[in-house]
Amino acid sequence: MKKIVTLTLALVLVLGLTACGGKKDGYQIEDVQAMADAGAFSEELEELDGDTAFALYGLADSGLERTDVKACAVLRSAGATCEEGAVLVLSGKEKTKSAADALRAYIDRQIEANEDYRPAEIPKLREVYISVKEDTVLMVVASDMDAAKRTVDGEVVTG
Repeated sequence: MKKIVTLTLALVLVLGLTACGGKKDGYQIEDVQAMADAGAFSEELEELDGDTAFALYGLADSGLERTDVKACAVLRSAGATCEEGAVLVLSGKEKTKSAADALRAYIDRQIEANEDYRPAEIPKLREVYISVKEDTVLMVVASDMDAAKRTVDGEVVTG
């Protein structure tokens, strides 16, 4: 009897794991590095931690709390360019609009701050790609936006 219960539990566990592993919903943390590997950026970018990204993007100003960002991956220029890529995984779909709004406001601040300092970077900032998929938000400022877009697929919410 013990063997039957053990085998039944093992079967339930295996079925549960396969149910979770199928379809890819939303953007993945790995997508940021995949864009870099695809040559979307003109330089090697530095990784930012979640707390720094939360503050940099002004997510609190859009009503989000740090705990609303479940995971993130951010690669950002050390200063030579305005290029960066970010995937934010939020605590629910309803939080993605606030995060996308915060990222748009961040880009507006970047444009203002760099108009005189790095005018050659302004076209990249104006072509920002911000996309929402499920409970994730993707933002890309890249020298090769086509390479970035080929790497990831989503509904564009910029504009």
